Amino acid sequence: MGKYAFYPGCAAKGASRELYESTIAVSNRLELDMVELPEFSCCGAGVLEEIREVLDIVVNARNLAYAEKAGRDIVTVCSTCLLVLRKAKYLLDNDDDLREEVNEILIEAGLEYRGTVDVKHFHWVLLDEFGEEGLKEKVTKPLSGLKVYPYYGCHTVRPKEIIGYEPSENPQSLEKIIKAVGATPVSGERRLECCGFHAFWPAPKISMELTGLNLKDAKREEADCIVTPCPLCHMNLDANQSRALKEIGENFKIPVLHVPQLEGLALGISEEKLGLKRNIVPFKTLGGAR
Repeated sequence: MGKYAFYPGCAAKGASRELYESTIAVSNRLELDMVELPEFSCCGAGVLEEIREVLDIVVNARNLAYAEKAGRDIVTVCSTCLLVLRKAKYLLDNDDDLREEVNEILIEAGLEYRGTVDVKHFHWVLLDEFGEEGLKEKVTKPLSGLKVYPYYGCHTVRPKEIIGYEPSENPQSLEKIIKAVGATPVSGERRLECCGFHAFWPAPKISMELTGLNLKDAKREEADCIVTPCPLCHMNLDANQSRALKEIGENFKIPVLHVPQLEGLALGISEEKLGLKRNIVPFKTLGGAR
C-alpha cells in the first residue's frame, strides 16, 4: 500500500468541513497510510498566477517538495487543488529553466523540487489501492437500489494533458465507485459540464443557471442523489441548490454527497462521523439507501 500526504485544501477545512471529516473516517476504516503534513500551505486556487505566475508555481513547488521530503505522494479531496498542484508539477517537470529558477527560491527554505512524487485525487487512490472489486469486499452496508448521478465537473478530468488519470471525454472512475458501494450509476449528459463556481462572483446569474441545469439533468435521470469529487461543485450543487433551481424555474430537492460520504455509508461509518448533518439538502430525503 502506498504512503500518502493528505492535502485537504482550504474548502475541506472551512466551508466543507464534512468533506474533511468523511475523508479521515474512510481513510481510517480502510487503514490507508495517509498523514496530513503541517507544512502544507494553500495552493492559491489559481489566483496567484494572475498576479505573478512564478509565485504560484513556487508556492506549490514548496508543497510538492515537502511531500518529497516525507517520501509520500500527495492525495487531495479538492479538484481545484488537484489541478493547481498537478499543473505546477507538469510545468516544473517539462521546463528545466523554470525548475532551476524555482529551486533557487526554494533553497532559502532548505528545500528542492526533484519531481519524485505524484498528486492524486482521493477517489483515484481508492481505486488504485483496492480496485472496484476490492472496494466491494470492504462494503458492509451496500447501497442497493440507490441511483447515483456521478458529477465530475471540470478539474478532475480536464485538461487531459495535466490531469490524465482517465479519458477526459468519458471518465468512469466515479461510476466504478458507485457500483462498488452497491448503487447504480445514472450518468447524464451534463456530468462533465462546469457548475460555474469560479464565475459566481463576477457572473452569478450564469453560474446559477449552469448549476441549475446540472441539477435538472440529475433529476431527469431519476437519480436519488448526486456524488461529486469537488467541494466547490458541492457548494454550488448543495448550498446554492435552491437559488440555482429558482434561476431556471425549477423547484425540487436532491441530496449531494461527497465521494467519501458515499463510500463511508457503504462501509458502515456513522452519519455523524461522515458529517452528513452539514449537508444543506438533508440525506433523509434519500430513499433506497435507508
